[in-house]
Amino acid sequence: MRIRLDIAYDGTHFRGWARQPGLRTVQETLEASLARVVGGDPRLVVAGRTDAGVHATGQVAHVDLDDAQRERMLARHARPTAQAQTPQERAAALAARMTGVVGAYADVAVRRSGIAPAGFDARFSAVWRRYEYRIADAVTGYDPLERHRTTTVRAALDVDAMDAAARALTGLHDFAAYCKPREEATTIRTLLEFDWHRDAAGVLTANVKADAFCHSMVRALVGACVAVGEGRLDAADVLEIRDGRERVPEVKVLAARGLTLTGVGYPADDLLAQRAEQTRARRDLG
Repeated sequence: MRIRLDIAYDGTHFRGWARQPGLRTVQETLEASLARVVGGDPRLVVAGRTDAGVHATGQVAHVDLDDAQRERMLARHARPTAQAQTPQERAAALAARMTGVVGAYADVAVRRSGIAPAGFDARFSAVWRRYEYRIADAVTGYDPLERHRTTTVRAALDVDAMDAAARALTGLHDFAAYCKPREEATTIRTLLEFDWHRDAAGVLTANVKADAFCHSMVRALVGACVAVGEGRLDAADVLEIRDGRERVPEVKVLAARGLTLTGVGYPADDLLAQRAEQTRARRDLG
């Protein structure tokens, strides 16, 4: 039985999503809570691995339960009611149970759980991921209550120039200049949306949506836009850097604290398996 989990976390005190020996990670924390509920050694597959310090309000993962774990979950969440609960109803109760194990006021929570539709793969079935990045500049001022999810830049930033540069970067391209290289990994991505605005409090907020992201891509793109907002680069420069396909010192990777994964999109249920197969194929610009 494959279970879908919708997850939120404050990444401040995690060393990222992926399990690492001797370190506290989101994956390790959730797998430990799940093991307490269903037994065995469950392993989560996630829509997008986040780095140390990155937050999430819309992360998605799946886990495959073997027969013993499935039976334990169904039995564990059975309640004496006038009407028998369905397996889907019992799977939905898993979210509350896992969150209860990690404790009240924890920095991670499972918001929803349920039996995944046929063909669903949290990673490979996804058609897009969306992130938000928040910056408090000299115009906004520093708010200590927002320090864990907002990066501070001392300059007064030109949000209109940043927005124009961001929008110019969208489309199918090789983003090697804005990615931390990984051996055998492609850096070709489709940047679907990228824009900036100031929210009601004056905080500069980026909306960044792509079919997928390579390592450090969002924070590097944000760093390029900050350089534009400070007047050190312009929109033509960030395009020239992108098309040069090499990392340059003018583009700084901004701090993880300002970044939040806000959502993951999937196709209709009957297209999930097809999408997963397509995603596994190597990307190209052809």
